Amino acid sequence: MYNRNIGYFFIVFASIIIVLAGIKIASSIVIPFLLSVFIAIILSPLYNYFNSKGMPNGFSLALVTGIFVIFILLIAKLIGNSAQEFSANIGSYEEKLSASLAHTSVFLTNIGVEIPEHELSSIINTKQIMSFSSGIVQGLGSLFANGFIILLSVVFMLLESEYFVRKIASITTNIGVIKNIEDILFNIKRYMVIKAAISLLTAVFIWLSLLYIGTDYAFLWGVLAFMLNFIPNIGSIIAAVPAVLLTLVQLGYPSAFVVAVIYMFVNIIVGSVIEPKVMGKGLGLSTLVVFLSLIFWGWLLGIVGMLLSIPLTMIIKIILDGNDNTRWIAVLLGTGDNLPKLKSETQDKN
Repeated sequence: MYNRNIGYFFIVFASIIIVLAGIKIASSIVIPFLLSVFIAIILSPLYNYFNSKGMPNGFSLALVTGIFVIFILLIAKLIGNSAQEFSANIGSYEEKLSASLAHTSVFLTNIGVEIPEHELSSIINTKQIMSFSSGIVQGLGSLFANGFIILLSVVFMLLESEYFVRKIASITTNIGVIKNIEDILFNIKRYMVIKAAISLLTAVFIWLSLLYIGTDYAFLWGVLAFMLNFIPNIGSIIAAVPAVLLTLVQLGYPSAFVVAVIYMFVNIIVGSVIEPKVMGKGLGLSTLVVFLSLIFWGWLLGIVGMLLSIPLTMIIKIILDGNDNTRWIAVLLGTGDNLPKLKSETQDKN
């Protein structure tokens, strides 16, 4: 019996590896599909709202699609030139950053802290830093690749959304399966819509703040903040890097410090106050799992995997929780808040 369980475990493990390898190889197909799914989830409340007002399905779909296309074209128009101009000027920004480091080295020497310029440059590699910043900006464009395919997929998914659960209900009479699917759709839709709204609020605040300070390409950094806010824990930190560096080379250390404080303030307020209060404990994922899922999905699907790491992990957790044989894995992925306390923990408190 023991050997049989070991054999079963290795078969399952090997199957998972094969599936993941297939996803990795087919990422050019999987990534547009996943983006389409989650865009459709975000747009579905608007589509359902129009339908609830008595509008025909075709008209509601055309209205939602039109709003989405206009929004994307407007964003692309506003950030396209800024992204190209920023990438083209990377060389000059690198030179200015190197000059700032040289001034910093002189300043530190004057106050008695002797750090030679070449040592400071070796610690802070300006070329790598600016290349990293340029890569972040260029990564925005990759999200909009295959735009026409994504748009068509979103349209068909919205049409299908009304009948999807009904189709599952007609296939199986298992109430647990139907409830599982409804739970997945509800939790993912709730998370994505709330996250999108909070990210939009964050982006507007960043945009207006940088506009007031005078940082170039303020709207671009606002869009970047919106996109990367979907990445848990480190998304807002990554979004801050190019904005802070550009402010440093453009306006100097005091302004760069203010920009860094603004990003830190937004990260603390949004991540520690607003999101927990609005979302509550609905995610049901431990902090460690959130971080590991970010690394795993980022490795498997790149930047899109990082953006969608939480929804994808939530789907897996809900599916595992619906099966008695895999529920233990779902428990390990969860926060553990609802589990009964151990006797040793109770005795320690007493």
